[in-house]
Amino acid sequence: MKIRFGYVSTALALWECSPSKSLTFTRYKALEKEERSLKLLEVTKLNLINTLRILHYNIAHDIKVYRMSSSIVPLATHPEVKWDFRSAFKEELKEIGQLVKKHGLRVSLHPNQFTLFTSEKEHITDNAVIDMQYHYDLFEGMGLANEGTINIHVGGAYGNKTAALGRFHENIKKLPPHIKAQMTLENDDKTYTAEETLHVCEKENIKMVFDYHHHQANLSEKDLGDLLPAIFSTWKDSNYVPKVHLSSPKSEKEFRSHADLVSLEFIQPFFTLCREVGRDFDVMIEAKQKDTALHQLVAEVSKIRGVKRVGGAAIEWK
Repeated sequence: MKIRFGYVSTALALWECSPSKSLTFTRYKALEKEERSLKLLEVTKLNLINTLRILHYNIAHDIKVYRMSSSIVPLATHPEVKWDFRSAFKEELKEIGQLVKKHGLRVSLHPNQFTLFTSEKEHITDNAVIDMQYHYDLFEGMGLANEGTINIHVGGAYGNKTAALGRFHENIKKLPPHIKAQMTLENDDKTYTAEETLHVCEKENIKMVFDYHHHQANLSEKDLGDLLPAIFSTWKDSNYVPKVHLSSPKSEKEFRSHADLVSLEFIQPFFTLCREVGRDFDVMIEAKQKDTALHQLVAEVSKIRGVKRVGGAAIEWK
């Protein structure tokens, strides 16, 4: 069983390297008209430069799995701003994509919690489609439209989970098929369990990203050992191995919050189950200390008997 590890968005080891520098609409409106586009270009340029810096850092440390920031392009979906970032940064986006392909990196994006398809309100669904289109466009500009995945949660229950799931299956029809083909769904820590999310994925032919921390906070009726093979099977038609999210609780009181690092003791039972399934998979570490947490976890896991480190962020477990 081979496991590769990755992290989210920002490499904390690098100085001033946020790929998510922002420009709020309030700040944008306060600028003189001729300054607005210049500021948009300035902030986006810096985010793209920092994304490239992070990718080079990942390559140097042999980290093959990485979630890009969804905030690379400020105000990309704002109805009063929407702008053609792909034309403005054609070469920069292309450079990022070429680097990803050359080094065989696996990249993804994760829109915010407001990108959902269970709402009764039509404008929320319409905005979700717009946001998914932006993420797809970002990957397409990089030449990664058929490679990068876009991960979201099922959404809210609004007091009636059955009705909400019915709306999901109806509302998702608004999403263009080529974008839906690149989306993944993740179980959440309060509403939709892994089992419920799996049923949605199987019905819609969507790949499922399993989050172990969320699962522990929001347990399924079915045992995880029975669910895991089916969850992994949602990736059967993909060019990639299954992906899971790993993090650990900040504290018993703040169980749903992510800790700075990942507790090996907390995730060890999950690894035990995975060994029984016997499939390779990739891990996205969702810890506050990001790349620092990755390096520490890989070093700890590598000390386990039967584990061999085979890369900067990859292990083989016999």
